[in-house]
Amino acid sequence: MLQIPTFQPLLQFRLGWILGFALFFAGCARPPAAPPATAPTPVTVSYPVEREVTDYADFTARTAAVDSVEVRARVWGYLDKVNFKEGTLVKKGDVLFEIDPRTYQAAVEQAQALVVQAEAQLRFKESQFKRLEKLVTKGAIAREEFEQVQSERDVAAATVGTYQADLRQRQLDLGFAKVQAPISGRVSRMLVTEGNLIQSGQNGGGTLLTTLVSVDPIYAYFDVDERTVLRVRQLIREGKVRSARETEWPVSLGLATDEGFPKRGTINFVDNQVNPKTGTLRLRGVFGNSDQTLDPGFFGRVRVPIGKPHDAVLVTDRAIDNDQGQKIVYVVNEKNEVAARPVRTGGLHDGLKEISAGLKPGERVVVNGLQQVRPGMTAEPKIVQMPGQKAPATIEPSERNVQRALARVGHER
Repeated sequence: MLQIPTFQPLLQFRLGWILGFALFFAGCARPPAAPPATAPTPVTVSYPVEREVTDYADFTARTAAVDSVEVRARVWGYLDKVNFKEGTLVKKGDVLFEIDPRTYQAAVEQAQALVVQAEAQLRFKESQFKRLEKLVTKGAIAREEFEQVQSERDVAAATVGTYQADLRQRQLDLGFAKVQAPISGRVSRMLVTEGNLIQSGQNGGGTLLTTLVSVDPIYAYFDVDERTVLRVRQLIREGKVRSARETEWPVSLGLATDEGFPKRGTINFVDNQVNPKTGTLRLRGVFGNSDQTLDPGFFGRVRVPIGKPHDAVLVTDRAIDNDQGQKIVYVVNEKNEVAARPVRTGGLHDGLKEISAGLKPGERVVVNGLQQVRPGMTAEPKIVQMPGQKAPATIEPSERNVQRALARVGHER
């Protein structure tokens, strides 16, 4: 039988030879090069602003006049004169309208004549009484005759009083023919022109002639939400503040065209219950208006301080990021490494956000390029003034913060 020679030993030899050469060359090959070092990422950082602040709450307000009067005549008659220019300021007691006085002048003269007649009758009865008084003491006349004269004397005296009262009423009606301004303020347009019949407003109704509102001071009504009310009352219970019902609580006002809140006033009224429909409490501030920049009916913004002034650390709003619902800021430490700091924020003060917890004064906060930074990376910080910070005269950092910032800048240079 023919046998086929086997090649297995030869194949194994060749495979071993190839494997040996592969291992030799693998051992002699260079290790892979390390990746190049990443350059530090340029970032803009600022030092937090340290200063004393006060928490505020802002609300929408509506201005209103302290005094507002509908001017009506107390007597009827035809309107003779209008003595004011529409829309101008008038003083209390100025004659605004004049009604034809001739009817009332005649009534005064008639009442005066009746008073004179009654006084003459009283003088006659008085002299008659005195004469009979002497006679009755001597028994010269009957007692009944004397008492009759005495009664007539008393009736005459009462008649004089009645006519005198009627005369005063007629004189009042004559005076009411001149419609005077009941308060000082700004008068509206005349609603009735000369020649029209004016109805009396003595018994309600009557012809409306114009309206008059006071201008200085002026009110501003605003509604405070329930949460703020509860917060303030908690501070009152803790003894940190006093109620606006017991002390002058400051309030500031600004109109639509104003920058900030230039008007200063005080709260002089707090309602006695929360409106169940809106969940708000009505308050009222009073403001001086000598420059007449406020008119009744303006919409405005009021700012009310909540609590007392306190020291705070402030950063720009753009430096605050969110991480799964947690507010954070990025800081650059002494090794120029970026770290994320969870923070708790407070109110907004002159464009800067208060950081009530999580950030220390003097730390370098990333204020620009938050999308380019991540915790642990190396940064190349560039220090700038905190964005949104006003002039130093308005919100000046503490001297300690300035010295710390200058020292760090010199160290980095």
